[in-house]
Amino acid sequence: MSGADIAGLISAGVFAVLVALLAMPIIKLGKVFDELTLTIRSLNDNTTPLIDEVTRTVASTNSQLEKVDGITSNVSDASANVSALSSLVASTVGQPLIKVASFSYGLKKAVKGERETPGASAASERAEDGI
Repeated sequence: MSGADIAGLISAGVFAVLVALLAMPIIKLGKVFDELTLTIRSLNDNTTPLIDEVTRTVASTNSQLEKVDGITSNVSDASANVSALSSLVASTVGQPLIKVASFSYGLKKAVKGERETPGASAASERAEDGI
């Protein structure tokens, strides 16, 4: 064996040790990728039922919102009817009631025999009426 052969053997041995040292991190990286694959598969298996449940929940919520929309529409119609009824009652009963009140006030003044004087103050009239 010559010196070149010995140097070749030493360099081959060093290269084999270097390959072995570099193979360990690559093997460990392979194991990490295997675990990552298992984790992704597990997430995929658990996500599919969850998405199905969310879809059912959204569909149920939409049907409930349609019911609430109908209720809101009915309440809006009812409030419009109440407003119209209130206006009708105010115009039908309110005007004659004001006239009756004015007539009764005038009749009360006539019975007492009092006349309004142009310079009379509102305070003195209230005092006479007992207000």
